[in-house]
Amino acid sequence: MIMSGRLRRRRSPGGGWWEAAPLSPVVLTVLITCLAFSTPREIAVSRLLPAAPALAAAMWPVLPTILLGTFCLLVMIGLSFVYTDLGTQYTAAAIVAVTLAAAYASHVRLQREEALFHIRLVADAAQKVLLRPLPRRMEDVEIESLYLAAQQQARIGGDFYEAAATPYGVRLLIGDVRGKGLSAVGAASAVISCFREAAYDEPDLRGVIHRLEVSIIRYSAAFPAQDLPERFATALIAEIPHGGGHVRLLNCGHPPPLLAHRGKIRVLDPTAPSPPLHLAALLGDHYCVDTVAFTPGDQLLLYTDGVSETRGRTGEFFPLPDWMRRQGPRPPRELLDRLHQDLLHYSGGRLNDDVAALAVRVPSTQPPEYPV
Repeated sequence: MIMSGRLRRRRSPGGGWWEAAPLSPVVLTVLITCLAFSTPREIAVSRLLPAAPALAAAMWPVLPTILLGTFCLLVMIGLSFVYTDLGTQYTAAAIVAVTLAAAYASHVRLQREEALFHIRLVADAAQKVLLRPLPRRMEDVEIESLYLAAQQQARIGGDFYEAAATPYGVRLLIGDVRGKGLSAVGAASAVISCFREAAYDEPDLRGVIHRLEVSIIRYSAAFPAQDLPERFATALIAEIPHGGGHVRLLNCGHPPPLLAHRGKIRVLDPTAPSPPLHLAALLGDHYCVDTVAFTPGDQLLLYTDGVSETRGRTGEFFPLPDWMRRQGPRPPRELLDRLHQDLLHYSGGRLNDDVAALAVRVPSTQPPEYPV
């Protein structure tokens, strides 16, 4: 899935144990040193001193690792004056060898971390080009977005969304390319790029979806893959015309959006199925556009199947309509923040699929009436 411009970093609720982790080599060194001087020679705790620079290599730069190894060597020399028959030369040789190996391991780790940092910068730049952060308001419509990656290090993927203020009103797109990896990212990029042009040019939603269909077909032909017969994308286009009052929906195999109206939740299933992108040749290019009342104060939630198919500890799907019903009149940003938290809590902190969602609302001059 593609990352939203307002992605929030997931952190463990346990606190900042990682902040104290860099001090663990020092703590280990002090502990071994104290035990070595306070315990009988037969226990030979000093033989554990090489473990300190080995641990430091996992989290320290090269120079501090070498300095710690040098300190451990000095400790071992000091012990030799207390216990003359300790076998200092063998432990000292082990400290020197481990310190040199640890310094080299620290050097390699830092190089890889730097390379990974630059890769993430490139991925972030690609994400910003592929999925630009959405404005919080287009004309009279409030729009907020959410993205959660199933893998914490993920940056981009096959889920996509976009919004555009066009001569025909505010048009929204959300979808999901089947599959993962660069193939799905490329297909999502082709669909988004096409939508950004077609949304302004085509007066009818059927014309927009036809352009998207041609775009993904051309991409698949230009970049064939082994799963080419199965490469397709679900998509949902919503249009809120100038002045509001209703919303037009064209659903091509995508999970149905939810409409919150005065405390009641309505699942907006299409009256007739429309084929997913790249399957029109097999299923027919018959597209159905539904018109639904969308008055000030109503809220529309568009989402990918990563939301509705999030499984809990018992294996049950996330009860999205019931969850939406309990939220009440929340602003779009607050609604998506709560969805973020509840999805992670419901899944035990581990998502099985990427998640993307859009919350859309036309502000009301009066607070909506909700049942107690």
